[in-house]
Amino acid sequence: MDAHPLVTDYLRLGLAFDRLESGFVDAYTGDPALRREVQEGPAPLPAELATRAATLRKELPEAGLSAERTEFLDAHLRALECSARKFAGERISFIDEVRAYFDVDIAPGDEDDYRDAHRQMDEVLPGEGSLFERMRAHRRGEEIPPERLPECVEAFSGALRELVRGRYPLPDHEQVEYEVVGDKPWSGFNYYLGNYRSKVAINSDLKQHLAHLPALIAHEAYPGHHTEHCRKEAGLVGAGQAEQTLFVVNTPQCLMAEGLADLALRAIVGPGWGRWAQEIYADLGLRFDGERAERLSDASAKLLGVRQDAALLLHDRGRDADEVVEFLQRWSLATPDRARQSLRFLSSPLWRAYISTYVEGYRLLGGWLDRAADEDDRADRFRRLLDEPLTPGAVRRL
Repeated sequence: MDAHPLVTDYLRLGLAFDRLESGFVDAYTGDPALRREVQEGPAPLPAELATRAATLRKELPEAGLSAERTEFLDAHLRALECSARKFAGERISFIDEVRAYFDVDIAPGDEDDYRDAHRQMDEVLPGEGSLFERMRAHRRGEEIPPERLPECVEAFSGALRELVRGRYPLPDHEQVEYEVVGDKPWSGFNYYLGNYRSKVAINSDLKQHLAHLPALIAHEAYPGHHTEHCRKEAGLVGAGQAEQTLFVVNTPQCLMAEGLADLALRAIVGPGWGRWAQEIYADLGLRFDGERAERLSDASAKLLGVRQDAALLLHDRGRDADEVVEFLQRWSLATPDRARQSLRFLSSPLWRAYISTYVEGYRLLGGWLDRAADEDDRADRFRRLLDEPLTPGAVRRL
């Protein structure tokens, strides 16, 4: 089935951004001839891309697409127009940039919530020394020996895959390949290759911890990014929605995907994931206090907005890097190295606004899932996130 002409123009537009900034196209599984055409064509000019995005938005209402597809394309063309204006050198406030990219309004968090999180964490980790010192000692005790990381990854990937396939069926030949990389601003990354295959990269520059690894695998693979890509390829793309073959950064698509992925472990395992993980680690001969890990995770969820606040300090209020690092260390109890790693992510021209996808995506989708009538309703809502081309605006109306 040939794509709608406006959808083809949207794909051509989105693919052009990868020539302005390599990595802007996170995944593309559509017609390779179209990608070659864009790659081999004249170098795109940002101002022309902005104009093209605005023109396509004006043409959308008369394109004859369903309301759902029209809303999806409108939100993404708006985001691409903003990106093109940024590439063209236009000054756009950070808050307006985030709104255009992700269809959310952001504001600083409440430091009283952060203090309350610290109080709860203090109760979970009693003892001598400051909370930061106790957290640092706790994290050191939970570091996964590098030589044990591959088998831990495979164990959790296999266990989560089995759970996901039982609830959210996947094609028989779907596959995730894991690799360890370095010198990256993130802890993990999913490269979706199409045809139900992903490569998941795990950053070796950051210590991987027993408590965080299950959530990382759930986020990147089952039932997170890989699962979402597979089910949307099988469902939406199979039904002719060619716009779903393109995944570009700094769009509402990203906020939906990251919110879904950050909720993935809770969605598939639920409360009690700590004890579940403890049993898997025990089979590997590794000691892990799952109950304590879950309590710490629940407490630290109140620190969700700290990194977005740091981005606001850096880009909205013009604070210097050292002040932002100090803020991250104070509230997120991060080590200097971890805080600098976060600053690197927040300072990246491509990724600087991206932190809001995690913060606002988790809040928006988590709030909607929490309003479910029961566990069956919650599971069905998560399925809708996996399968449907929902936007933040659509979720707010549900």
